[in-house]
Formats: sequence, structure tokens, C-alpha cells
Amino acid sequence: MSKEKKGFFSRLAAGLSKTRDNIVSGIDSIFSGFLSINDEFYEEIEETLIMGDLGMKATEEIIENLRQKVKEQKLKEPAACRQLLIDSMKEQMHVEETAYRFEETTSVVLVIGVNGVGKTTTVGKLAGKLKGEGKKVVIAAADTFRAAAGDQLLEWANRAGVEMIGGQDGADPASIVFDAASSAKSKGADVLLCDTAGRLHNKKNLMEELRKMNRVIDREFPDAYRETLVVLDATTGQNALSQAKQFGEVAEITGIVLTKMDGTAKGGIAVAIQSELNIPVKYIGVGETIDDLQKFDADAFVDALFQTPEGREETEC
Repeated sequence: MSKEKKGFFSRLAAGLSKTRDNIVSGIDSIFSGFLSINDEFYEEIEETLIMGDLGMKATEEIIENLRQKVKEQKLKEPAACRQLLIDSMKEQMHVEETAYRFEETTSVVLVIGVNGVGKTTTVGKLAGKLKGEGKKVVIAAADTFRAAAGDQLLEWANRAGVEMIGGQDGADPASIVFDAASSAKSKGADVLLCDTAGRLHNKKNLMEELRKMNRVIDREFPDAYRETLVVLDATTGQNALSQAKQFGEVAEITGIVLTKMDGTAKGGIAVAIQSELNIPVKYIGVGETIDDLQKFDADAFVDALFQTPEGREETEC
């Protein structure tokens, strides 16, 4: 494991402390409080997971998986179930390797999300990460609705050392995407990242805006691989799930970015979103710097949450 990964694991473990208090401490008290594995034992775990924002669907599947494994292995002691529960949660959240195909080919990435979730910051961090991997990146500042969104993005673009097109308040987002696509093509860019305005309260406008941008990309960049990431604020818990569903009605979402995972007790929402919507969580953010946005790793996430022995060992690095 690289130093950066180890450092991120440490920040992730620290950032999940409130979620850990919300979920794991309750689960551990169930494991120590029950003498045998019975229906009440499963019900208590189920209730704790639902209260921890894992959502009904994911929780039911985790419990069903746990019951099956306990039966197969003929387990009698509740404490013996802890690792099985951890493994069941990891299975729920597994992200396929193909989820990051856009990083390996010429691609256009639309980044959507309501104001305040960290969308513009995510575009900047993603640009920095891709540039760090040797990719040529162009950013389209197509969020022309929010005042100063362009200035904020320009700051990130300068920090990441990538070109930004647009940034004028009130300009037509589709025309900015057109200019950015032309620039990306002429410069042989690997990735065109498009920051967009997110106005969920007026879905009709948002849908029309995204439709126009998509038409421009289809026309100007027909061979580019397409990715649409929705950015959600983990601190809002079930509201984040609701936002993802609403964005799913106006765009073909291919992945989720969960920001502000540090300092929230609702980190379990990462499990719920993946399970309920069948859309992978691809990145999570646990802080303000570029390095605080990382690819989502189900094993590392659950290990950090449960502070498994391997997790503790890595956290100390």
C-alpha cells in the first residue's frame, strides 16, 4: 500500500469516527450482549444498521447474507459473526474495476449536483488527480448560474495546472461546453471535465440544460467515452439518496461522489446509495485538499469503519 493510500486510510478512519459511534458501537454491544444467535439478535443488528443510514434494501440483503453464512458454518456464538457481518457489508459495496474506464480513454465527464455539496471543488480535485496521473485535462466552467462558481473553479484549475474554459456568470452553458470541447479536441486532451449548474427545484430547466450540453458533446466529441458523476453531501444522509434519485430522473448517472465523509455520523449512506440505486460510489472526500478525494474502496471503507486489526495497523502508518 502506497504512503498516500496509508495516509488516506488514516484520514478515512478518523473521518468515520462519528459514523463508527453511530453504527459499530451499537453492533459491538449486540455481539457482546447476546449469548446466542436468534431472531432477536438479527433484529437488533437490522435496527442498528437502518438507524445508521444504511437503508432498508442494503440492510435486508446484509442480514440475509449473514443468516445464510451463519447457517452454512453452523455458528452458535454471536461474537463469531462479527467478521461475517463485515464481509457482507463489503460485498454490498464492491465497485467493479471497469467503473474507472473514463480514466483510461478519451472521455467527457459531466459533474452534476446541487449547490453546496462540494461539486465545483470535486471538479477541481478530480482535475488535479488526473493531471497527477499524467492526463491532459480541460475543464468547462458550465455552472454559470451560481455567482463566483467560475472564480472558484479557476482557482482550482490554476492549482491543478489545467486549462479552464468559460466562467462568465449568465453565459449559455452549452456554448461553454462547445468551446471547451473544441479546445479539448484541438489540444488532444484526455479528459474534458464539465462543471454544471444543479437546480433540482426546477428540474425542467436542469433537464433542458443537460440535454443541450449532451447534444453538443455528441456532435463535437462523438467518440469520447461518457461519464456522468453526481456529487452528494454525505452529511445529509437520506436526503443525499433522495437527491441521487431525482438526478437519476434527469440524467443517466454512472457514478456517485460522496463528499464531507469526515465529521458525519451518516457515512452509512454510502452503502444505501449503492444498494438502492445500483450506481457505484466511485469517489469519496474526507477533507479539503486534492489528496482527500480518493477512489472508493469498499474493503478500506468497512475496515476503517470497524477499525479491524488490519485497519488499525494501517492507520498507525
